[in-house]
Amino acid sequence: MNPALALAPAWWRQADPAELRIDVSHRPGELVDELDDLYRRMRQPGHRLHGLAPVPVDFPGLVFRHREADGEHYVYAEDAMLGRLAGYTVFNRLVELGRRADRHLRAPHSKYAPAYQRRGIAGAVYRWWLAGGRCLISGARQSPGAHALWQALGRTHALAYAELRDKRLAYLPPEEAPWRRDDFSTRMILLGAGWSLERLRSSADLRLP
Repeated sequence: MNPALALAPAWWRQADPAELRIDVSHRPGELVDELDDLYRRMRQPGHRLHGLAPVPVDFPGLVFRHREADGEHYVYAEDAMLGRLAGYTVFNRLVELGRRADRHLRAPHSKYAPAYQRRGIAGAVYRWWLAGGRCLISGARQSPGAHALWQALGRTHALAYAELRDKRLAYLPPEEAPWRRDDFSTRMILLGAGWSLERLRSSADLRLP
């Protein structure tokens, strides 16, 4: 079978959240304090977070600002009307990846204030990232909400699974899904615009069957 066609089957996309590798949750009060502190710095002239360029994330009512530091990308969602930071998404580098894969794959992690959660903001940021021709890889742990978001994005973007071991990625065919899904080495990959598994093979050393 052509690996480009053998992406995640529908039944795997409906994994029970109770079976997922659960990420650490954040206390709402601590999260709000962190976002308030970030927003104060964003409004402070001379600070590196001040005057960040906006990016065209498609989500009404919020302004999205971007910065890059050491190869990691931060997207801040600002509620300018209410004068506060709704939250942010960071696209992290993974130390587990090899040099070639590190050029093309980032692992997203989002923090949004309780009032802005479950409104699709993180999904809008991920879609902006993918539309720009960039790819995503999941980390070792995901919250049920993050996992559900990836499955939703997998309905409109190519979603594949791979084993990450010794800094190398190896494609996982659908028939291996039942007994590999919960391994820490199993990662999801969302392919951005213009990407295919074959391109990941040639550019990021993804091993294909």
